[in-house]
This record gives sequence, C-alpha cells and structure tokens, in this order.
Amino acid sequence: MKIAVYPGSFDPVTSGHLNIIRRAANIFDKLIVCVMVNAGKNPMFSLDERVSLIKRVTADIPNVEVDSSGDLLAEYAKEKGSCVIIKGLRAGSDFENEFQMAMINRKINPNLDTMFLTAEHQYMYMSSSVVKELGKYQADLSDFLPEEIIEDVKKRVSTIY
Repeated sequence: MKIAVYPGSFDPVTSGHLNIIRRAANIFDKLIVCVMVNAGKNPMFSLDERVSLIKRVTADIPNVEVDSSGDLLAEYAKEKGSCVIIKGLRAGSDFENEFQMAMINRKINPNLDTMFLTAEHQYMYMSSSVVKELGKYQADLSDFLPEEIIEDVKKRVSTIY
C-alpha cells in the first residue's frame, strides 16, 4: 500500500488545500492529512478544531485519514509507513522553502520522497492567512473555503476581531 502524508497547519483548511487533498488521494492508496504543530505560528483554531474541520471537508474521500502531530515530519512519516510527503506549490517562492525542507526530510529519513503538486490556477494566490484577513473584513469566503466550514471561520473571525 502506497501511503502519503500531506502536512500543514491548515488554519483553516482552504479550497486550495482541499484541491491538493483530492488530487493526492487519487494518486495514493492512503493519504494522511496531518495537522502539524508549528511553534512559529499563532493559530486561530486549536489543533483538535483543525482536525475536525478537515475531517468534515474530506468525509467523502474514503482513503483520507486526518491526524495531528508535534513530531518531526520525517519521523512521523516513517512511523506511519509513508514513503512520500505531499506539498502544494503556489509560486516559485514556495518552491525554494519547500525544496530545502524536502532535502532536510530526506536527510533524516532517506526513504522519504517529496512530491510537489502545483496549485491549480484558481488557487495560486490563496492562503489561510489571506482567508483570515478577508474574513476580518466580512468578505464573501465562498471562493476560498469549502462550504462546510465557512460559518465556522466567520464565527471564529468575529470573536477575534
């Protein structure tokens, strides 16, 4: 069984993330979407909330599992029996950072490859940060978020700003 891990902070999971999830799930037998702890970020949603949101928007994809981890990604992948990390790329600047991380992960776990999936054109400008900023100004989020979680994000944004 070919298992891939798609890591990220997913705060919140966007339509761009969901596009990468669906495409990767078509390639692999099992895709683990893993919400990673990132000490450099101050998330809007808790780890458990982000896992829950992702489970809701991927409920129709039978080979997707949602998890969370505070471990090193390379070690987590090894523990899960994964040989591939999935990374979505929006622009050239994403590649530079992700390429460096891919090399580090491969150094830690020599059996681990990274597969880069380029964002489809309608998602190239999208990020969770942009979605949060738009939510702050009560913009229409229907082009940016899966329908199932728009109200959750609006509600959270309204309590923060």
